[in-house]
Amino acid sequence: MAATDLRFLYPHFENKLRDRLRVLRGEIRAALLRGDTEAYGELAGQVHDVEEESLADLLTDLNLAGISREVQEVRDIDAALRRIAAGTYGECLDCGEQIDAARLEAYPTAKRCLACQRACESQPAAKSPPKL
Repeated sequence: MAATDLRFLYPHFENKLRDRLRVLRGEIRAALLRGDTEAYGELAGQVHDVEEESLADLLTDLNLAGISREVQEVRDIDAALRRIAAGTYGECLDCGEQIDAARLEAYPTAKRCLACQRACESQPAAKSPPKL
């Protein structure tokens, strides 16, 4: 299938991406509201037992990690929608070849073809300085 052949599927993928975006925004909103009511950080300041304080810190970190993953997915969806608007959706960012439609169906925000994604994942991650 040539790269232009995917364009007839753009409306399908755009709808799929927008539906997921709506769900994610709701999940992020709910997680933020839940974080306000659970107030693990406040709990950590009130407990004086090291184990309870560690548990409160862990629960706060887990909540923030979940929100962070969802925000990254929103960014990926936004980027995919921009590629649809530009007419480049389904083209591998690394090699320029078309991403298989089945891969896009399973992972609509895919930026790379399977071969380039495997190559990218097999490279060691760039080391960044530790963050506090």
